[in-house]
Formats: sequence, C-alpha cells, structure tokens
Amino acid sequence: MDTDAVDACLQKLKHSLQHRGPDGSGCWISDNRHFGFSHNRLSVLDLHERAAQPLHYMHYTIVFNGAIYNYPELKQMLLADGYVFYTTTDTEIIPAAYHKWGIDFLHRIDGMFAFAIFDSKQDEVIIARDRFGEKPLYYFAEYGAERKLRQFVFASEIKAFWSAGIPRRLNPTLLLNYLTLGYVQNPIKKSQTFYNNILSLPPGHYLQINGRSATLKKKKWYRPQLNGTLLSDEEAIHSLRHLLSESVARRLRSDVPVATSLSGGLDSAALLAVIHGQHPPAESWSQTCFSAVFPGFAKDESAYSAQLATAFNIKRVKVHPDAGMLWQELEKMLHFQDEPVTSASVFTQYMLYSTAKQHGIKVIVDGQGADEIFAGYKRYTHWYLQELLRLRQWQKFAREKNGLFKNSFLEQWSWKNYVAAFLPEQTAGQLQQKAASQQDQNTYIHHQLSGHKNRSTLYKPVVRNLNDILHYNVFYHGLEELLRFADRNAMAHGVEVRLPFLSHRLVEFAFGLPSGLKIREGFTKWILRKCFEQRLPPEIVWRKDKVGYEPPQETWMKEKNVEEMIIEARKKLVSHNMLNKKIIDAPALSSSAHDGNNLDWRILNVAHFIK
Repeated sequence: MDTDAVDACLQKLKHSLQHRGPDGSGCWISDNRHFGFSHNRLSVLDLHERAAQPLHYMHYTIVFNGAIYNYPELKQMLLADGYVFYTTTDTEIIPAAYHKWGIDFLHRIDGMFAFAIFDSKQDEVIIARDRFGEKPLYYFAEYGAERKLRQFVFASEIKAFWSAGIPRRLNPTLLLNYLTLGYVQNPIKKSQTFYNNILSLPPGHYLQINGRSATLKKKKWYRPQLNGTLLSDEEAIHSLRHLLSESVARRLRSDVPVATSLSGGLDSAALLAVIHGQHPPAESWSQTCFSAVFPGFAKDESAYSAQLATAFNIKRVKVHPDAGMLWQELEKMLHFQDEPVTSASVFTQYMLYSTAKQHGIKVIVDGQGADEIFAGYKRYTHWYLQELLRLRQWQKFAREKNGLFKNSFLEQWSWKNYVAAFLPEQTAGQLQQKAASQQDQNTYIHHQLSGHKNRSTLYKPVVRNLNDILHYNVFYHGLEELLRFADRNAMAHGVEVRLPFLSHRLVEFAFGLPSGLKIREGFTKWILRKCFEQRLPPEIVWRKDKVGYEPPQETWMKEKNVEEMIIEARKKLVSHNMLNKKIIDAPALSSSAHDGNNLDWRILNVAHFIK
C-alpha cells in the first residue's frame, strides 16, 4: 500500500472502534512506511493530552489497551536506573521496561493488556497479550511468495477488519458446534474464531513482526507456575487475604471514579468487603455499585445485593433488563460482540455496563474468575468427589457427598461417576463421544452444515483431580469466553472492567492449593468463604443457592416481539442451508439461560452474523 492507502486504512480501523476509546484518537505511520498504528483512547490514568496514543518513547512507538496495575512499582525501579518519564500513565512504562529487560519484562507485569510496540532500530513490532485473555487481540495475515507477509492487520475487535475491506469468511465448524452444543471456542486451537480468515492471539502469547524480512513469529511467553505448597488452613487463608487485598488495591488505581458490580453472590461481596477494608480508603472509590434486578423471578438476587449495599452504606444503582430491552438492544449487543454469545446473561451484563456509563462511571471492578479458580460451579463437585474416590478416601467421600447433596451443590450422582473416578481416560473419550452424538442427533441441522463436523474440536480433557478441570476451564475452554463477553459489553459503552481474582499471583496460588481447601464440608469455594465469614453476613458467605448471574431468559423469549424475532431468524438460517425447513413450524425451543438446550437463543445469535 502507498502512504495514502495506509492512512485511509488506519482511519477506517480507528473509526470502527471509536466506542472503545471515546476520549481521544490518533494515527501514526513509521518513517519507512512498513508499519502504522491507530488508537482510540479511554482516559483512566493521566487524563492529559501528553498521554495520548500512539505514544513515542525513546526509539519506540506504542499503542496499548488495558491497565498495568503495578506500574508505580515498575516505575520506581526504572527511575532508579535513570529512565525519565514525561507522563503519569502506565502506557509509558511498557517501552521503558521493554528497553531494560527485553521481552522478559512481560513476566514482571501485573495487568490486563494487549499492546503493539514498534522498535525503529530493529524495524520490528512486538504484539503481546495478557496471561488470561482479559484484553482481546485479533489479526489477519496475508502471505506472498516464500511465506513473506504482504499484509498484516491487527485490532481489538473483529468488526475493524470489515471496515478495512477484509472479507467475512464464516467458520462453518464453529457455527455447527455453537448451534448444536453452545460452544463458542475451539479448545484445541485457541487462535480460531468464528471467521476462518481472522485469528485470535491466544492469551499469554506474543507476535514478532519484522519489517525487513516481512516475517511473522508467534511465541508463548506465559507458563503458569502451578507448584503446590504445604500450608495449614490458617496460613492459606492468611495468604489469600493478602493476595486479594493487594490485587484489589492495585485495581483501584485510577484517575477517574471506580464502581463495582454487585450481584449478591460471594465473589462481588468479597471484593466490596476488601475495598471497604482498605486503609486509607482509595480516592478513586465512588461508593457505588450496580446490580441487575428481576422482580418476581425465582432467581432474582436483589434482596442479597440490597443487604450488602446497606451493610456497606453505598449507593446501589438497580438495572432492570426485560424482554422489551432484549428486543430493542440485542442486535446492538451482538454488533459489539462480533461473535455469538451463550445466553441472555451476557445481555444482562451489557445493560449493566450501559447503566454504568449513564452514571458517569468508566471503571468497574468485577468478580469474574473466582468460580474457575476456587471451584464455584456445581459441576466441579462431581470431579472433586471422583478425586476422593481415586485416592480411596472413602469416609471423606461419603461425608462430602452427603454434605454437597444437603446443601444443593450436588444435584445428581450415579454409577457412571464411580466408573469415571477410576477410568479418567475412557471417561474423556466417552464425554467427547456424547458431545458428538448430541450433535448427530440434532435433526434440525441441514446436511450442508453438518458436513463440517470435526470431532477433534469437541475435545474433552482427561481429569484425574479437581485442579485438572479447573486448569482446563481457565487456560483452554471457559474463562476466556467470559472475558470476551465482559470486555465487549463494557467497551461498547467506554467502560473498563477490572478483575481482582485474575491477578496471576492469586491464580497461581489458588492452583497450588489442595482440592480440599476449595470444596469442603459440603460447600464450594470453601477457602474464600472462610476468608470472609467475619466480614460479611453469614447468609451471604454460606449461601447454598448458586445462581450464576441468571436472568429470566425463558420468559423473555416467549414475549411476542422476541418470538417474532426467533421466527425470522429461523427462516434466515433455513434460507442459508444451516437449518432444515421443519424448524420453521417447530414449537418454541426457549429455555433458561444456563440450560444446555438453548437452540432458539443460538439461532437468534447466528442469524445476526449471516450477512
């Protein structure tokens, strides 16, 4: 491309993602015309124009999305070595740290990030992504002779590529997996997206693009340290309190007001307790929380969130998503998501962040990640009990099984679980076969789409202990999709989400804990509950009803306007040979947000992405 064409492309990319950074924007092209950056800024640290991006430092130019929470500590180390800084933003720390420590500086960062840094001396760009995938990074690479790059485009969201004229090429295998099983990722190929020609840089990886050789290399930089340590219960609880307190304090570093989401569950309540236990209180704390409420719905948590707001004397802003909003706003939400989502829980989150923006909040602290590292979901209890059986801890197994049943954390247990405990490899194969059979038995799928089946994408891990399934959900399949939902929902409204439970030190500590500290005495997340049993009401700490941020999706989808949307979506998928004609006259397939048979919801999603 000539300079004018590159500049025009950068302008289009920038415009398409303006919602992510409504406070400023800029473009830059390197002197040799090999590279160009565009950026939209959400001002959270150092609100002055001096911190605008692309930012230049020494012989580097950087664009950065995210937050480096330990930037003051890194800055002090760099100042001591003679580095000079011209802003008070965390962005400027990155090129200085890269200059001092090389690519290994990534290991020193506590943060969420996706950044690209150009080194004019090497004519090279490094593009890196954080450990868990909190911040997104997608790319398109076109090659010529001898695998030399002809064109390379990267962006925070997929829609940016369409603005640059890159064609949409839907991935039929992922579409099939989504429609039949609800999968939104390929666990064995993390770079895949719902578009064959658009790749996602996996969490904990970086790209190295050399302008002179026109080559691209991908490397993994993060390998978690998951070694266990022998701690007493008291030592483990003390360590968790310290790590979570440090993480929360760092994630309150902001030059704009910070609020929290508050569901009424343990995770968000714990963060609120930590925030209010800080001495001195963080200047950024707005004394505000945002809660979704569903009057009359059996799983409404508003009574719990109201109790917590009163206990901590903070302002509680209630968000009331309903079927009318779903009908009016679903297309907008899916536009920002770029890929299908699993349920209307994601829509509820979208409306919560929209309300935060309306109240002038740019930063939200949220409790995501706690369930995955401390075994908060009910499904984890099966794996824990199977671990006890494998270890032949018969008495503990019987005691825990009874306690989990009693507290409603274990809903079923059969002979298959006993078999799974002692035959984990065969169990993984059986679960994969079950998913494949479920896909085969869906009679609504058109043969043209079913021809794209790929059994390997239905991979199930071999689980010998609780940490195996937690590791799979954190690093391969589960957590990253939730992080995608949260980032797009928040940034659609110019809001930044910060997740204290995903401090890498805290995550690695959690993986080093034995299973019995995560599930014990008939409760999930036992150690987290023990940490806060003196600081939160007992009815919050020892709640037995795990809700999981659930809206009344089934009721919403029976509303007339939404039903009409579903009918039109069904027709659209039939016309594109994705579904058979009999789906048009089939009865409503509406179900609850966390139901495995969520076909009508998935049909609504896929219809949006067929252009």
